[in-house]
Amino acid sequence: GRAELLERCLASLARSTALPREVLVVDQSGSPAVAAAVAAHDALGARLVPCSGTGIATGTNLGLREARGEHVAVTHDDCTVDEGWVAAAARHASASPDAIVTGRVLPAGQAEAVPSTRTSAVPFDFTGLALYGVLYPANMVLPREAVLGLGGFDERPSLRLAAEDNDLCYRWLTAGRRLRFEPELVVWHHDWRSPGELAALYVRYARGQGAFYAKHLAAGDRRMVRFLAEDLGRGARSVAAAILRRRPRWQDERRGLLRGLPAGLWAGARDEWRIRRARAPER
Repeated sequence: GRAELLERCLASLARSTALPREVLVVDQSGSPAVAAAVAAHDALGARLVPCSGTGIATGTNLGLREARGEHVAVTHDDCTVDEGWVAAAARHASASPDAIVTGRVLPAGQAEAVPSTRTSAVPFDFTGLALYGVLYPANMVLPREAVLGLGGFDERPSLRLAAEDNDLCYRWLTAGRRLRFEPELVVWHHDWRSPGELAALYVRYARGQGAFYAKHLAAGDRRMVRFLAEDLGRGARSVAAAILRRRPRWQDERRGLLRGLPAGLWAGARDEWRIRRARAPER
């Protein structure tokens, strides 16, 4: 429903050196202002895709199902893309058709007020590593059928609002699939949230991360114990840093960990129990 941000995003796509074959705008708000912003970019091939569900996981999966191309470049409404973004996405999709490619997410505005950025200029191939957190959902190129064939983004309630990217990243890499970081793929993530909204966002991120741990712990993945311990340590260090340096809560993404992780673990365990119960054969 953020029509002003969306308009800026679509305008940046319209300035691309190579235009995309189609632009899908997945909208969960039903806002007339969003529909008007999309209609204004009809020359770009923009098409509104109404979505009755909620959350990034649900919206991205719908966009992948609706897309016509073999590869889909994904960004978010609060981002603007580099003029060479579409061309770079096409090149990397052609060079590595079986890989997910992610890129730089640079802060636009006050850097401390922009979450989920990656500024490294060094390419890296993550293939063969059991990692999460290296896929940036505001800047990724996805092989459509392969991602959907792996189940797409997990839409369970505890994951669909946050950490859906970490979950897909981890499942993709541990399944032996290719994932590369290419810095020439650039978007800018804009500063628009208030300090209070940022603090709440970081707690939500941590809740999603806790649900991610719960999901994979239930599957017997012992790596999650180490990941969880590392996150709890990061959370504790952030509190110490806040006391010593008087750093505001909204400026440190780690500050949400100690509040959000326990709630996320509980929500994730509850979701897992419900899913297993629904799958269990009736006696």
